[in-house]
Amino acid sequence: MTFASSNSAHKMLAAALAALVFLGATPGSEEKRLSIYSSVANYTLPVTDRMGHEYVGLLEILEPLGRISARVEGQHWKMRFNDTDCDFVAGRTHARVRGRDVDLSSVFLIENSRGLVPVSSLSTLLPRFLGNTVNFHEMARRLFIGDVATQVSAQVDASNPSRLVLTFSAPVNPTISTEPGKLRMVFAREPLVPPGSMSLTFENTTITQANFSEFNGMADLTLTASVPLMASFSNNGRTITVAAASSGASSGGTATSGGSVTTSGGQAESGNPANGVTPGATVSPPNVSIRRILAIVDPAHGGTERGAALTDSLAEKNVTLGFARLLRHELERQGFAVVMLREGDDSLTLDQRAGIANAAHGGIYISLHAASEGSGQRVYTALLPVAGQDKGPFHAWNAAQGPALTVSRMAASAIVGEMQKDQLPARGYAASLRPLNNLAMPAVAVELAPGPNGVADLPSANYQQKVAAAIADGIFSMRDRLGAQP
Repeated sequence: MTFASSNSAHKMLAAALAALVFLGATPGSEEKRLSIYSSVANYTLPVTDRMGHEYVGLLEILEPLGRISARVEGQHWKMRFNDTDCDFVAGRTHARVRGRDVDLSSVFLIENSRGLVPVSSLSTLLPRFLGNTVNFHEMARRLFIGDVATQVSAQVDASNPSRLVLTFSAPVNPTISTEPGKLRMVFAREPLVPPGSMSLTFENTTITQANFSEFNGMADLTLTASVPLMASFSNNGRTITVAAASSGASSGGTATSGGSVTTSGGQAESGNPANGVTPGATVSPPNVSIRRILAIVDPAHGGTERGAALTDSLAEKNVTLGFARLLRHELERQGFAVVMLREGDDSLTLDQRAGIANAAHGGIYISLHAASEGSGQRVYTALLPVAGQDKGPFHAWNAAQGPALTVSRMAASAIVGEMQKDQLPARGYAASLRPLNNLAMPAVAVELAPGPNGVADLPSANYQQKVAAAIADGIFSMRDRLGAQP
């Protein structure tokens, strides 16, 4: 991995401006997205419009799923995924995969060394690589690989007051919003599929209907009722119980007419709605603290900065991006909110990375790198240089990490401990690394090292998943020392 060390006042200004631009495009905006669900990881990718068609990066789709490398040779974009070779040609509507022709719905594109394929071709293209069934809900841009769907059943309990019990085949953590007579659950990461029908009608005077829809890589379950509703979670996130809101609920937690409030789902103390939450109140995700902590995951390098050449055809920037997506999934499973500083092959300076992260006021920052030499994962914290004196609330840029350094070291130690517990060799280091010293929050850098199979393990989703899980476990153990999402 490589770290730069230059800095200037005009770069700080550029970083602040970049933070405003970038944060406006984070998840939650209406940019087009493709969600992919697999047994290895669930992740979301940006979709771009070109020539009246929707496109997505093929390498970005396959990175979390196996070993991958790609190179550009003139108009040819050649890729190897596990033991499958393919050859795409810019401007052509067919490709060669495993020595056979595959038709595309529109022309293949090469942009900044990225290979872009039409979204509408994924259902026929991906099975050639994966050797698994692919179920693509194209209108909603939701792609299921193998048997990974989360099922839901709904049953009205005729108790007084009546309630609707939703039972899921796997833990879920939807975002919930309420308004008078409606409760809406949005599933951004879970591979939820319709409960047999897109619309269910209940013979109940309180909760009358449930409507399922899909859009922009997400699933939506909206309940209609004659009264305001509330939800409670139980069974480690596998059960959501919906009932009429308690008449004694405080006004501060109840949705007002025409307004909406948002809450993140989680586990309540009991499945009884009387012990649940009022509309708009925040409940805790399964098995985590009630605070929702923002983790900022930064895949190092990107764009024109390739990072280390791990092999002749494998760049560090590609490994760190796939690694970051797996870490995001593991952190979200632990109840963290997660922002990735880049979702694709984007160029960001070190000052921009620090500026964006600081503007987001995260609870912890994790920079991800990869190396082709040495053994054992390496977890870094900042070694601060001698810096100028702070002026009031403004910290010296190269020593912004100072107030958070103790917690950073504790987090690094926790991560190393979890890795060693999982039989992953690891050591902690202090080094003068940027942008760690510019971060005004706990911050660590993790360098992925070759595994038992050497450099071949670096792009392996299974190997990365094991390391990512250990990182998430270490950070989870530190949650009480980290800042909550503002």
